[in-house]
Amino acid sequence: MKRREFLKAAAASAAVVTTARPAIAQTSGKTFLVCTGAWSAGWAWRKMHPLMASAGHRLVTPTYTGIGEREHLASPSNDLETHIQDILAVIKYEDLREIVLVGHSYGGMVATGVADRARDRIARLIYLDAFVPMDGQSLMDANPPTVRQRMQEAAKAGDGWRVPSNPIPPDTSEADVKWISERRVPQSIKCFEQPLKMRGGNLTLPRSYVYFTRVTPADTFRPFAERAKNDPSWRYYELDASHSAHVTAPEALARLLQTIDS
Repeated sequence: MKRREFLKAAAASAAVVTTARPAIAQTSGKTFLVCTGAWSAGWAWRKMHPLMASAGHRLVTPTYTGIGEREHLASPSNDLETHIQDILAVIKYEDLREIVLVGHSYGGMVATGVADRARDRIARLIYLDAFVPMDGQSLMDANPPTVRQRMQEAAKAGDGWRVPSNPIPPDTSEADVKWISERRVPQSIKCFEQPLKMRGGNLTLPRSYVYFTRVTPADTFRPFAERAKNDPSWRYYELDASHSAHVTAPEALARLLQTIDS
């Protein structure tokens, strides 16, 4: 009987230790919710998941309607509002709170709309080499007219309603170029043409901008970086990386994300 009692006590003790560990990780970690760039999807953040998890954080990388594994839902009606609703649905059904919302590239358009609609759920907003639209502005508006013309012509040359992806950064490894090229898909031009409509006025939550300094000749994101750099209400950072740092410099990006939120 004594031996049985000892074994029961040992098992109970082990169960207490096992159930206690997840609670510690959950209270110390943060939830990072990513609004991905154009033509991309959750799959592109594969390298970042183990890095953030090892630091005790949760990285959520949803895929927009019509892209990636949701390509079968592609439609000429897909627009910026579709993608904002995609992310809002993730917040609702995953019951995400105190979110560090991350917008990369085109995802800055989406993240701005999401932050406007879910202000009580967002703790911080981080733009990674991203568009930072003003109320009533589309991605096309935030670019030079030549970019609008090029995108419209590219759509017409294809199926008439989708824009093919931009070139992959030149410092991307051969293996990653192959991996990315097999998974990127054209995206509805309405995503780039539809203006963002803010519903709650200017955002006042903590915001940070990260400028990736290995730029292309177009240097698309410098105006947004300069605006943030010269505005004391923003925190400004630079990272020695090309536009897809989550692929080409995941360790450095993971460290920086955690620094910004500390």
